[in-house]
Amino acid sequence: MTAVGERTAVDDARAALLDLITPVEETESLPVAEADDRIIATDIDAPRAVPHYDRAAMDGFAVRATDVVDAGERAPVRLALAECDDEEGDNEGDEAGGPGQAVSVDTGEAMPAGADAVVMVERTELVDGEVLVFEAVAPGENVGAEGEDVEAGARLFDVGHRLAPADLGLLQVVGLDAVDVFRRPRVVLIPTGEELVSADPDPGEVVESNSLTVGRYVERWGGDTERFEPVTDDSEALRAALREASEERDADLILTLGGTSAGERDRVPGAVESIGSVEGHGVALQPGHPVGFGTAGETPVVMLPGYPVGCLVAATALVRPAVSRLANRPLADLPTTEATLSRKLASPVGTRTYARVALDDGVATPIRARGSGVLSSVTEADGWVVVPEETEGFPEGHTVAVENWRAEQ
Repeated sequence: MTAVGERTAVDDARAALLDLITPVEETESLPVAEADDRIIATDIDAPRAVPHYDRAAMDGFAVRATDVVDAGERAPVRLALAECDDEEGDNEGDEAGGPGQAVSVDTGEAMPAGADAVVMVERTELVDGEVLVFEAVAPGENVGAEGEDVEAGARLFDVGHRLAPADLGLLQVVGLDAVDVFRRPRVVLIPTGEELVSADPDPGEVVESNSLTVGRYVERWGGDTERFEPVTDDSEALRAALREASEERDADLILTLGGTSAGERDRVPGAVESIGSVEGHGVALQPGHPVGFGTAGETPVVMLPGYPVGCLVAATALVRPAVSRLANRPLADLPTTEATLSRKLASPVGTRTYARVALDDGVATPIRARGSGVLSSVTEADGWVVVPEETEGFPEGHTVAVENWRAEQ
């Protein structure tokens, strides 16, 4: 067990935590319409072509290209107007479209048998039952060929692809009604502390909000969440909650919130170690350094600090990659905005600092808020600047990358 005073580097802590994480292997079949943002569990090939027939790509007349090879403005080619026999206007397989014939077609309509090109209606004139064609067309011109968009049997997506709305449309048009996806990981949140209440706090009491904030981010990161009511600072009560989360609620990941420092009432690390292991406690992270991680039984646990800002920073640094791995999702970089510092930004060497800043016309101004309990400093910030461990900070005028941790991943 690493004591809280012996702080592990952020990257080392993240790697050690991820060694405890096994991606979810269970799958489920979902209707395509309900599979947005899910991770596919099997390779997907197109069961049919798109389009699945040769179709007109323009309003006009379907013709044989060889019949209009000499057509021009001054010497139009005359073709007989052939009628489609299908009452519904589906020309596919119709005998019309033979030599010397033109068949009226609308965009998306099946090409008649024999025709291999479409002359745009603007380049024709209908006179006494004949079609005057004023422009030559090449074979295949203004025609959407079968399989032009997607060929039957073509690979659409590999295992691990994260489905987006446009992907759902493609799955639908190739004829798929359902898709196999990985189950979203179950993440159980356990807020701890005798002082926590749900609303209307008396002096000495605190409204519990970390589980709401972190839980919503976990859902953005790919997990499903369950939440305990606050658990008191009692070792047996904490052990019972951890066992319930691991065994009865079948959690893939447990997040405790609060009780991770070195005070007399900070009993979460001890409770975790008593039924599992503490693999790290104390990370070179500011704010949020009392974060720890380990296992409760066989279930990975991240012990987040109780102060709201430190809790959010630690969750972004450690929980986000853990949930991503559980959910079979690649960990994307947070989007950044380049800006110039309006004043000096200090940071202790050996600690990775997440400094909240406000952005205004390309200028990043550090928000003056001390400690990790000032939640309003997060809502006022447009992002944070990550100061790496090897530097004491950045001078005024330095160009920095402002990370937007709010971005949906």
